[in-house]
Amino acid sequence: MKKKIVSMMLCVAMAATMMVGCGSKKEEAAPAQTETEAPAEQAAGGTLVMGTNAEFPPYEYLEGDKVVGIDAEMAAAVAEKLGMELKIEDMAFDAIIPALTSGKVDMGVAGMTVTEDRLLSVNFSDTYATARQVIIVTEDSEIAGVADLTGKTIGVQQGTTGDLYASEEDATIERFAKGMEAVMSLSQGKIDAVVIDSEPAKVFVSEVEGIKILDETYADEEYAIAIAKEDTELLEKVNAALAELEADGTLKAIVDKYISAE
Repeated sequence: MKKKIVSMMLCVAMAATMMVGCGSKKEEAAPAQTETEAPAEQAAGGTLVMGTNAEFPPYEYLEGDKVVGIDAEMAAAVAEKLGMELKIEDMAFDAIIPALTSGKVDMGVAGMTVTEDRLLSVNFSDTYATARQVIIVTEDSEIAGVADLTGKTIGVQQGTTGDLYASEEDATIERFAKGMEAVMSLSQGKIDAVVIDSEPAKVFVSEVEGIKILDETYADEEYAIAIAKEDTELLEKVNAALAELEADGTLKAIVDKYISAE
């Protein structure tokens, strides 16, 4: 009988201990739950992933391992307007649209011009910058304008509008992964000219001796943000943000920071 009483008392004690133990664990878990709630609130706006090619100064280029430039700052300003955090993915230029259509990035911002071919795959925002395509040649070149490109070898950055436009010429096209690679090939006498956007062209000419930009404009164009076809909500939000940034002078300030008035 005593054994039974002792046994019953032990069971009661064990049950009480288990109840206290469960209560203790529950109280300890409370702070952990609070910790997970904070990031959820921070990520309420989500992350805006930008695909770019950081070989296009002053629009996007690397400083150490960080992508900087006009497009990087403009995209950061757009993300801030949307209450989102910007993340930049650096990739080959011709990989940006496939990354958009596959959902790997939310928008393509890389000095990208609106073309009929690209519109088949993605939508574009309103224009945020204007630009022009130019021709780079060696200082002693006989090429003086667009008409002189016939029969010549033209270097371009693969997948850019310079590539698209130059491909219509009666000329041989050499495609490079980076604009600077095309410029170096020109300086080494391997090609006759490079067709590329004017702003990176200025940077390349300042860094490589013996080359120049022709006065004649090759083509005029406008830059816009590429967004997946199905993401019409993001397109509307980006356009609204761009309009605000234009109205309050932010866009102009960003451009002026990198491009001095001529």
